[in-house]
Amino acid sequence: MAETLISKTPVDATTLEQIKETIKEKSVELLHLQFVDIEGILKHITVTSEQLEDVVEGKMMFDGSSIKGFSPINKSDLYLQPDLATFAVLPWTVEAGYAEGRFLCSIYNPDGTPFDGDTRNVLKKTVDRAADHGYTISVGPELEFFLFKTDENGYATEEISDKAGYFEPSPHDLGERVRLEIYRALKAMGFTIEASHHEVAEGQHEINFKYADVLTAADLATTYKWVVKTVAKKFGLHATFMPKPVFGINGSGMHVNMSFFEGSENAFYDPSDELQLSEKAYQFIAGVLENVKSFTAVTNPLVNSYKRLVPGYEAPCYIAWSASNRSALIRIPAKKGLATRVELRCPDPSSNPYLTFAVIASAGLDGIEKELQAPAPINEDIFHMTEEERAFLGIDNLPGSLADALKALESGEIASKTLGQHVYSEYVSMKKAEWDSYRTAVHAWEIDNYHTKF
Repeated sequence: MAETLISKTPVDATTLEQIKETIKEKSVELLHLQFVDIEGILKHITVTSEQLEDVVEGKMMFDGSSIKGFSPINKSDLYLQPDLATFAVLPWTVEAGYAEGRFLCSIYNPDGTPFDGDTRNVLKKTVDRAADHGYTISVGPELEFFLFKTDENGYATEEISDKAGYFEPSPHDLGERVRLEIYRALKAMGFTIEASHHEVAEGQHEINFKYADVLTAADLATTYKWVVKTVAKKFGLHATFMPKPVFGINGSGMHVNMSFFEGSENAFYDPSDELQLSEKAYQFIAGVLENVKSFTAVTNPLVNSYKRLVPGYEAPCYIAWSASNRSALIRIPAKKGLATRVELRCPDPSSNPYLTFAVIASAGLDGIEKELQAPAPINEDIFHMTEEERAFLGIDNLPGSLADALKALESGEIASKTLGQHVYSEYVSMKKAEWDSYRTAVHAWEIDNYHTKF
């Protein structure tokens, strides 16, 4: 029988004491030990707060063979190591004399080594790679979502929750109250919320939270999706991060704002440059542009993702960059100094944040390591260019389908190098099966157009 894992992460005694005090003060009875699978879907195991010491020491085991893409049945024992910094009391559980808490966890093998199938561990390796160059990675993601009405049984319908437009207030924006409750829940769990508003499409919303180091940002994005869905359910609504749930209106993106820091200095900032960008920033941009086609299957992982990446709905599908042009794949926001950052606009919120942030950072590091030169920026509206104009300027397209994206992923190196063999092989296998299922299914569109005609 395998030995019980002893924690490989030094325990911050002060943080642990604060957690114990909070558990006592809030009467926390249950602890949810959370982790994500390869697709980024949140899972958890629930234990009692009396088991806190064992939890902190990494003694909580689970069956990895029950999680798709994790472990074979003959090597199924895996252990959860909580990150104490992710502890939070769940505000919707707080009652008189009762509450529940959670930790986000990394996954370890019985011998104490990091489990290769854990995407949180994948991101940690990219953090280490950046650290070898003297960089820390800062990320601010922007996740959009839709709210749909539910039926009498609580199941999602296809009816959008409101008819409001961009930045519209109540009474048109029926989701305003829902966003307020999401804001309160996130704030209670330690988020710093910067903005909240109705998005462009009917029933579409966005709540922005403050940037953080890349691992924390991935933890926050994962938590955000869970909280949004949980709070929406309390209002009789279904929140979805599906990229394109409704034909003919904007889809949902997850713009990723990323910068590298050297100590307290932003490595992307150079006040003497015309755009106030450093040489490293240009190299980072070049690395992302060179590798983007081969990591799109990670940042845009669903068949449905490619229904969003089409011209006309503010989704960037052309490979170019600009200092301000929102039709470009990469945009440089106006704020500079410590706020200097590169915004990649193609990722969508169905992606696994740990893998998405890892491949973007890894591609940028490739550009820095190889000292790649960024192409000239494109400041014109790319959406309204002709195909010939784009060809003349050398503007390429992102893959047009999940199948094309998977081919590009396999022909490139960035995904296999960043994800590691376990996650890479499982991910490719999983996504090929997803495409094959879609390819062979008979869809409603086919029935509508062909069933009575032929």
